[in-house]
Amino acid sequence: MSLIAIFVWELIGTAVLILLGNGVVANVVLRRNNGHQAGTLFITFGWAFGVFAGASLAAPSGAHLNPAVTLGLAIAGQTPWSQVPVYMAGQMVGAFLGAVLCWAAYKLQFDDHPEPEETLGIFSTAPQIPHKAWNLVTEIIGTFVLVAWILLSPTVKTGADGTPTFGNSALGYAGVAFVVLVIGISLGGPTGYAINPARDLGPRIAYAFVLPIRGKRDGDWGYSWIPVVGPLAGGALAALLYLAVHNLT
Repeated sequence: MSLIAIFVWELIGTAVLILLGNGVVANVVLRRNNGHQAGTLFITFGWAFGVFAGASLAAPSGAHLNPAVTLGLAIAGQTPWSQVPVYMAGQMVGAFLGAVLCWAAYKLQFDDHPEPEETLGIFSTAPQIPHKAWNLVTEIIGTFVLVAWILLSPTVKTGADGTPTFGNSALGYAGVAFVVLVIGISLGGPTGYAINPARDLGPRIAYAFVLPIRGKRDGDWGYSWIPVVGPLAGGALAALLYLAVHNLT
């Protein structure tokens, strides 16, 4: 696949992921919505199925949609290093565009919302208890689970008699959605489970510099590196585990 095609498919898939993920948060947070105050579980399911929709659309490029996944696959030898910058560029641009589309879909609700200074959380994550070291640990662990599942989950194997054993690959991108769902439910409480640098940084940039939300706050740049560094570290550690396990066989 050409580098241009990788960029375009990752852009499309990530844009849809962010549109739907930020969209479900906006539906819950902003008043005068049908989903207003529907709760955290509602948001968690929205993000999970947003992953399914975005990944399904981006299937031609392998549907990374996440720099931490791309980095993990590269370390594991499953993605050429020459393609890594293209994957990440498509993911960042897609995340930015997805945030803009979310704002457009909810423009009237943003204008009507009585607490515009609290709208950053629709687009990016923040800790419930600020502590950079432990917030970083939380993001590393959550992303480690995601990338480890992608790398270590059983795939299609054919036995000596030609009978295939499909493993988790039969689930397709629904399997990844299930993992994102359980990460959100089980590990999402402390930091909002960014587990994806593009998912957090792209919308954060769009919010801070582009979106015309009256009365909005700044981009909370002092925290912004945690949902970037943590997921990248988690993805790298998962890839190292993959290499260690495969060296044993």
